[in-house]
Amino acid sequence: MTTKLEADYLVVGAGAMGMAFTDVLVAETDATVIMVDRHHQPGGHWTTAYPYVRLHQPSKFYGVNSRPLGSDTIDHAGWNEGLYELATCGEVCAYFDQVMQQHLLPSGRVSYYPMSEYQGDGRFRSQVSGAEFQVTARRRIVDATYMRVTVPSMRPPPYGVAAGAQCVAPNELPRLRARHERYVVVGAGKTGMDACLWLLGQGVRQADISWIMPRDSWILDRARIQPGSRFARAIGDGLSGQAQAIDRATSIDDLFDALETCGQLLRIDPDVWPRMYRCATVSRKELAALRTIKDIVRLGRVQRIDAHEIVLDDGRIPTTAGTLHIDCTADGLARKPATPVFAGERMNLQSVRTCQQVFSAAFIGHVEAAYCDDETKNRLCSPVPHPDSDLDWLRDVIADGQNALRWSEDESLRAWLRGSRLDVLQHLGRSSPAATRESAESLRQLRAGLAAQQEKLSILLGAAGSASPASSSRTEETAP
Repeated sequence: MTTKLEADYLVVGAGAMGMAFTDVLVAETDATVIMVDRHHQPGGHWTTAYPYVRLHQPSKFYGVNSRPLGSDTIDHAGWNEGLYELATCGEVCAYFDQVMQQHLLPSGRVSYYPMSEYQGDGRFRSQVSGAEFQVTARRRIVDATYMRVTVPSMRPPPYGVAAGAQCVAPNELPRLRARHERYVVVGAGKTGMDACLWLLGQGVRQADISWIMPRDSWILDRARIQPGSRFARAIGDGLSGQAQAIDRATSIDDLFDALETCGQLLRIDPDVWPRMYRCATVSRKELAALRTIKDIVRLGRVQRIDAHEIVLDDGRIPTTAGTLHIDCTADGLARKPATPVFAGERMNLQSVRTCQQVFSAAFIGHVEAAYCDDETKNRLCSPVPHPDSDLDWLRDVIADGQNALRWSEDESLRAWLRGSRLDVLQHLGRSSPAATRESAESLRQLRAGLAAQQEKLSILLGAAGSASPASSSRTEETAP
């Protein structure tokens, strides 16, 4: 027997984006919402993430608009010393559970169905009882899972692992009870960085760690993404340096050299030109620690791990039965194709500002509540796909600028941004044409500067042959 349900919105996914969207919808409308999620509690991938993971940006920027996360304090020890706190995995899960139990459900307008598998067309099924439900959504069905965040614990390694070879997800590291003769970290993204830092933090010798790094990455300096007056000057200098780098650049290589010089972008090995950019952030202490690992394997992706060797795209390296291989290769936030956010009876939550998923979901919730027609809504909510390559840094700055220019034309939207807890630019003290209170002349100058940056970056991309997946001329360099 199928139970019939009815609400204004059916939100599929109670992860960070689904929660941020629903929070704004409850605050700004009288809508009723049914939330369906396959996990046992709100939080999406956080419910299955490796336990030592932390936010990569300050807690102040994360969560839902209506409730702060964390205590707004500076860390005084550890890799993040001197910077604003980063919530742990447990803290994030507890936070989203509190938002659901203490805010959304008590509103009387949200119903929540955890441990349920959405089957399409408004149908879902309990994974525990087998009960089946059919939802009539009077306004929209909202896909809050479109970004499809995947962490290593959600799937087996994408390569073969022979009997006798030890390969685990990062989640297993805190459960280790015996020393291994060697540790091989597979994957160059933030998960791989976190695994290396965890091993180093547990006292594993640098010489006992190998790091398989198919692509080096451009990385953001976390000190440049901090709230408050303490960091305002450094952040302002960085933004000024970025603007000058864009203005003066004569090529892609020239631009990235200047961005590195002014501190806006970092890399682990100064002798290797990165081909990847995924918005990973590190502190300078973390960067220094990662640079102590000298056995970096740049032979492409792993094809299989045998008992005595690892086979990669471009070669083989030895391994042993006593080596622990740590699979950090899940794509996390994949670069999915952009699709209209508002599509009649459907919505697809996506980033509308690069690498700011929860802000984007809250912003989309406000646009849904405040504007009438889908054409206007889609104009304001142009998706910014998650970056993958180095050239995507340029593409995302262009896309962010285009959205900011659109937002700047609407005073009510600028007022909402000024009051949004999740708007990173507000906390950074950055003058944005989308949120500024300045005079009409100041706003005009900010818009003109933003438009000039977009034009210059478009020229650089055109000169680099942006239609090709290939990157800049130095992307194939490797260390001697």
